[in-house]
Amino acid sequence: MNENRNKKQNKGGRTPKTDPSIHRHVFRLTDEENTKLLSLFDASGMTNKAKFIIGLLFGKEMKSVKIDKGTVDFYMRLTSFHSQFRSVGVNYNQIVKLLYKHFTEKKAAAFLYKLEKQTAEMAMLCQKIIQLTEEFEAKHLKKQA
Repeated sequence: MNENRNKKQNKGGRTPKTDPSIHRHVFRLTDEENTKLLSLFDASGMTNKAKFIIGLLFGKEMKSVKIDKGTVDFYMRLTSFHSQFRSVGVNYNQIVKLLYKHFTEKKAAAFLYKLEKQTAEMAMLCQKIIQLTEEFEAKHLKKQA
């Protein structure tokens, strides 16, 4: 009977850590310091505030990624515009083929002249868009050392 009592009973639960964190430190921050700490914590993307502070204290490399919603929105709109521009090019080729197939050469040339004017306007618009994109890139996307 004594033998049964001397055996270790499995109590279940979590297995104990080999090196548990048992030391606790408390410090107080002003409102300004707290705001700065919280903004750094949010920028780090970490989920555990204690591990974030330990990383700062012991000089572990902290990575922070800032996502600019305006830049993402600009990129998405530029991408959708590019796909629309490509579809216009495909439609342009189809229209030219249909013009020469269904109309006389004289009538097709008249319609083609109108289409050419619209194409020139679209090319000017495209140049403006490229210029705006380059300006945006220079001001907001490229980091200056």
